[in-house]
This record gives sequence, structure tokens and C-alpha cells, in this order.
Amino acid sequence: MHLKGRTAIVTGASRGIGRAIALKLAQDGANIAFNYLRNDQYAGSLEKEIKALGVPVMAFKADVRDLDQARKVRETVVSELGSLDILINNAGILKDSALVMMTPEDWHAVIDTNLNGTFNMTRAVIMTFMKQKRGDIINIASVSGLYGMARQVNYSSSKGGMIAFAKSLAKEVAGHNIRVNAVAPGFVETDMISHLKEDQLKTALDKIPLGRLGKPEDVANVVSFLLSPDAAYITGQIIQVDGGMGM
Repeated sequence: MHLKGRTAIVTGASRGIGRAIALKLAQDGANIAFNYLRNDQYAGSLEKEIKALGVPVMAFKADVRDLDQARKVRETVVSELGSLDILINNAGILKDSALVMMTPEDWHAVIDTNLNGTFNMTRAVIMTFMKQKRGDIINIASVSGLYGMARQVNYSSSKGGMIAFAKSLAKEVAGHNIRVNAVAPGFVETDMISHLKEDQLKTALDKIPLGRLGKPEDVANVVSFLLSPDAAYITGQIIQVDGGMGM
């Protein structure tokens, strides 16, 4: 319960990695606020599950691409839950294709959600963190942002931007006792990889020394560690959770 009394915002938490992170932080004792964009059913299920853990929870149907909506989430969280200590920038989308076929719409959709959404949410909370002289920010990036992936120029660019964002901001706000890190998952069992064909999945597994896909909980456990007292001297780091794929 190392997060008891602290409040976390987790973006894009209705499914997959975001859901696992929200549940893990709730198990660690944190008050949870999360946003989602469309699926009321998944969001309602997560809200119910967190309530059963005995911690306060707030769900927001809000778009991270909109700075005003991001600010409204922050204002409501501080007003209703009394504090704000943690931001997990997890909201993200995929629109894969070869660059020669990539439309401007698909480029902007991925950049706007993954990278601009990170800016909007962080910009919305950063003054709160600076004034209170404490705060933790974790960007959920990807190994795609570290090494690049074919047919993912938009996604790799957005995740690479989130990594550079974390490193730059970590230097900028360390003097305010704010830590900024990033977690870079590899292939994780979520809806994001459900489109892969059997041969594509085998190719991916062949590149993973541990020989299996990651689970959302593998990522959530690393996030939990980075928010714990044991990680108090860690900032500006990119932690790969990829089964050794990036070696």
C-alpha cells in the first residue's frame, strides 16, 4: 500500500495496459481517476472493480487531444479527491501502414492522441505539481519509439517523442521534486496486437528471448515500482518491458 493517500490520473485506462495500471495502483492504495474516449461498458466495469478495492475512483469521458478537457479533468480531480500526485500518460492508438500509403489523417490521428495528448495532460497538471513541490509522471511509450518499426512511422514517431518528452521534462522539473520516467513495452497481449496474423505473431515471438508475449500486468508492475519509495532516486529513465526484445 505504498501509494495510500496519493491520487493518480491514468489516461486511456478502460482496456489493456491502462486498465492494468489503474488496477495495480488502486491495489497499491492510490485514489484513481481515469479517462476514456468511447467505451462506457469497459469504463464502467473498471470503475466497479476499483470501487471493490475500497479506494475512491473517478471516470472521465474526456479526450486527451483537447487541452481544455485535460484541464477540466485536473480541476475536478483536485476538487473532488483533494490532491493530485501522479500522472500516467497511457492513452494511445495505432494506425499502421507503409509511409507510401499513409494518409495525413492517419499521421495526425496518431500524433494528436499519443504525443499531443501527453503534452495536454502534462501541461494541465504540471503547475499543480510544481506548486506542491512533488509529483510523478510516467509516459507509457514503446520499444517502437526506441528502435523504430516498419509500417509504424507515425506510431514510432509519437512514442519516440514521448521518450524525448520524458527525458527533457525530467531535467526541467527535477528541482521541484518531480520525477519523470517512461516505460517502453514490447509486444503485450492487448487489443493493439489482436490484428496480427499467425505468421506475424510467430515472427514477433522469434525476436523475444523470453519466448512469450508480455502481459499488461508486467507493465503495471514496473509502473508501480517506479512510483514506490524504492525508486525515489530514478528520473529521466526509459525502462524497457519487452522480454529482452531490444537487446
